[in-house]
Amino acid sequence: MLDLGRTFLQSVDRAAAATALVDGALRLSWFEWARAIGGVQRGLAALGLRPGDHVLGVLQNRHEAATLHWACQFAGLVMTPLNWRAKPEEIDYALGDSGAKLLVYEAVSQEAVSQSLLARAVVRITVGDVAGDDPRFAQAFAELADPTPLARAEDLSLMLYTSGTTGAPKGVPRRQRAERVAALAHVAQNRYGYGERTLGVMPLYHTMGVRSLLTMALVDGRFVCMPRFDAAAALRAIEAERVSHLYLVPTLYHDLLSHPDFKRTDTQSVRKLGFAGAPMHDALLLRLQQAFQPELFVNHYGSSEIYTFSINQNAVGKPGSAGRAGINTRLRVIKLDSKNPQHVAAPLEEGQIVADLLSDEAFEGYHNRPEANARSLRDGWYFTGDTGYVDEEGDLFVTGRVDDMIISGGENISPVDIESVLSLHPSVDEVAVAGLKDERWGQRVVAFVKARDNVAAESLDAHCRASDLVNFKRPREYVFVREIPKSPVGKVLRRKLVAGEFDAAPPPLPAVPPA
Repeated sequence: MLDLGRTFLQSVDRAAAATALVDGALRLSWFEWARAIGGVQRGLAALGLRPGDHVLGVLQNRHEAATLHWACQFAGLVMTPLNWRAKPEEIDYALGDSGAKLLVYEAVSQEAVSQSLLARAVVRITVGDVAGDDPRFAQAFAELADPTPLARAEDLSLMLYTSGTTGAPKGVPRRQRAERVAALAHVAQNRYGYGERTLGVMPLYHTMGVRSLLTMALVDGRFVCMPRFDAAAALRAIEAERVSHLYLVPTLYHDLLSHPDFKRTDTQSVRKLGFAGAPMHDALLLRLQQAFQPELFVNHYGSSEIYTFSINQNAVGKPGSAGRAGINTRLRVIKLDSKNPQHVAAPLEEGQIVADLLSDEAFEGYHNRPEANARSLRDGWYFTGDTGYVDEEGDLFVTGRVDDMIISGGENISPVDIESVLSLHPSVDEVAVAGLKDERWGQRVVAFVKARDNVAAESLDAHCRASDLVNFKRPREYVFVREIPKSPVGKVLRRKLVAGEFDAAPPPLPAVPPA
């Protein structure tokens, strides 16, 4: 099987002069980018890095980050990207856990790096305008050279860190073959054609960002860097670069549509939409369908551990459905309280979602975390930690996280169904549902609402009563907030809502009776 370095060279062979990378004013063809990558590969060797060593990057989605990622694939180094917002103790943890020999950072992460104790003991390279004595990327890797594939498909490609919602983050090592197969599946499942153009805004420390980067090398495409998401800048890039496909979390789609420049922007080049990372509520699905009228609208459900669980290529036709297993995957829903992957739940019965570890896209276990392996890897299946059910037609619906399940009066209640209903209220901009402690019920269902305009809780309750939402799932309380707390990649942080860590909005004004 081809390794990733030789995969990159396929595009150089086929489309050497085509534009491959865009970052502001910088534009590189596949040939030019290959030469830049070769220079970084040579520079990494000069720094003493050898195959199997880890490289920790604390970078935004700039061209240096993309180039460094590819150079590691040629050199057989393990790219280990970290959130550029990481705190000093998180950098210390990642350096200690991975044993990285090199740390590459930029101005936005400089303060955290300077306060990291372990960062003082490794080689450091700076990117961009950073004060200090550490060598600069542009000088350390100034020489251009042809890249040389030194890795094989069985070598490690990268190690992603999970978000660490409970306990310390877990390193997810992935081999080059798994990364290549996952990229191939992404091409097939999103029906990419040669010359596709994508907005490189999903961070390269997240599997969605890595997938966007790698797939462009399979189809001689164009990766348009966006260091930090800004809706206005994203819209300008879509129009200027004639972006053909968007692969974003729902939050970023919401922000694009809500920006005043959207209606003034030519987005006709965008013919395919894909989303992942979090459920997309019905109202946003319908708004996107109307705004883009895409040829393909894909709901992609997966994880860092096994890239694809399932896909729904008709997201609007069956809202809320994650579809069926991807082309490299087997999955099933098992009993909610079971640890046996053979205890399959009945149709429409909510349970745990598990995926076959024999998937060509799968990892083989967490880095230095045997207790996490024991919890998540059982009898050849990966326990995702997600809940869901399969309908009568065989389509999967993801209802939330096992840890997010609300148990009220003995009933298991998933937040997603309630959120989808409330999202259709015209005054609701965003909504998240969580369970708060209740002396009588154990937990009570509470809806946290970011409103578009003045709306009373009574109106939202009436909306739920008029829907097909069963009564015991109806929120017993509405809390109005200025923003829904989210992770850097747009996942709702329900634990913050439960803990009271949110910015409450003023209560709605009372309705004014007509004169």
